Amino acid sequence: MQEIEQCATIIIGNVTDNVAANVTDNVIIQLGCIFIEIQIKKQEGKTMKTGKKVIAVVSAALMAAGLLAGCGSGDSAGSGDAAGGAGGAGGAGGAANGGGSVYYLNYKPEVDAQWQELAAAYTEETGVPVTVVTAASGTYEQTLTSEIAKTEAPTLFQVENQSWLDNWGQYCYDLSGSFISEHSTANKLSMEGVEVAAVPFAMESYGIIYNVDLLDQYCKLDNAVISSADDIIDFDTLKAVADDIQARKDELGVEGAFTSAGLDGSSNWRFTTHLANVPIYWEYTKKGITTATSLDGTYVANYKNLIDLYFTDSTCDPALLSGKTGDDALAEFCDEMAVFYQNGTWAWTADNEMAEMNIAFLPLYTGVPEEKDKIGVCTGTGNFWCVNKNATEEDIQATLDFLEWVISSETGIQTLSGAMAFNCPFDTFADVVLENPLFTSANKYEAAGKTPISWIGTESLPTENWKSNLSSALIEYSQGTGDWSNVEKVFTEDFATEWENR
Repeated sequence: MQEIEQCATIIIGNVTDNVAANVTDNVIIQLGCIFIEIQIKKQEGKTMKTGKKVIAVVSAALMAAGLLAGCGSGDSAGSGDAAGGAGGAGGAGGAANGGGSVYYLNYKPEVDAQWQELAAAYTEETGVPVTVVTAASGTYEQTLTSEIAKTEAPTLFQVENQSWLDNWGQYCYDLSGSFISEHSTANKLSMEGVEVAAVPFAMESYGIIYNVDLLDQYCKLDNAVISSADDIIDFDTLKAVADDIQARKDELGVEGAFTSAGLDGSSNWRFTTHLANVPIYWEYTKKGITTATSLDGTYVANYKNLIDLYFTDSTCDPALLSGKTGDDALAEFCDEMAVFYQNGTWAWTADNEMAEMNIAFLPLYTGVPEEKDKIGVCTGTGNFWCVNKNATEEDIQATLDFLEWVISSETGIQTLSGAMAFNCPFDTFADVVLENPLFTSANKYEAAGKTPISWIGTESLPTENWKSNLSSALIEYSQGTGDWSNVEKVFTEDFATEWENR
């Protein structure tokens, strides 16, 4: 046993006194607000497993004695941050369920706190340890590659789309017949030999979020380009409005029409994945296909239309965008420094600053003739649950039980639909009334007969490396150190090359 040195309370009971402990053959574990020193007999290759069994026994005993009941959720569920390392994340070990535990590698940093709370609530209710580790933005596949190879690997992970199954399908447990599969109301992902490899858990929409009150104020200015937001039905109108707001920003009391685009790693996915979907969607639509391993780049010029607008009609000089973060863009929007902000339904949560704002969506108009007054916002999902088939039988069952509770219990439903603001495609959510105004806005376009832009492009992006190449090309273009031809090259030559090398 590796020597550890820390302050701990080596008693069974409420924490009272801290003493220094220099432990060589013993291990100190924390269950809720209780610290217990236990002695583990070392046996080559079995120390960790023995530890898990001991923790399970102690946990069960304490639960039976009622010693954990008054501690609240505490840290008993475990928590983690992949940026700081997830070592031992799955080692919290078994519980009263026969030794099973859950280790969830979460893709979405914006809802990490909510997942930690949900995990803690489940552990408090059932005694089953649930660890949630959240990958830093833009590092999920890298983190998954590292974590999935560990002895204590994630029992639950996420994929974005069918193409991701090319990389991760070998780890997917067949979820057919499971509670989450039987109650799913959306398309599930399958692969050779696996009927249900992944189950979607959140439908989302994205587009241009706008401040309704600020845009109304603009419409009341003399000689405003439009009289209401309803007049924005194509790119030409959007550009005319944005250009006028930028020219009259002092009059309106803003710093730009759009928030800073943000080309750093915490924000560039808005343009290398979500906005990149639009030209790919239009090319696929024109060809009547749903996937491809090469692109003609027919609509990359339309992609440029919106990129140029983001760069020129912004709160920030384009040369500075490489250092602007996602937090910068969100703060600019919430502080009413800009009227427009490209993002999705996930940007709104019940407890963030945006919850107090009057907001709605505009579609991602790029100048394609077919879009004029005919399209809605982009709608689909890049969130699918997969269960690790290489986990122990006990951990697989614990994970399936946890997922069932997440989508059927009052706590789970309220957290996913409320605090996380997810539109969950399960029949167990049939009576949920969504609070997120962005869902309401997206649904209005569909109700008016507008065609939502599907996530068809994001589902066929070849690799994370391709997105990184696109980000680099956009940064060079924004700084004036590269021209648009580099962006075109990524969409055509690099797209095909990345698929060839997969």
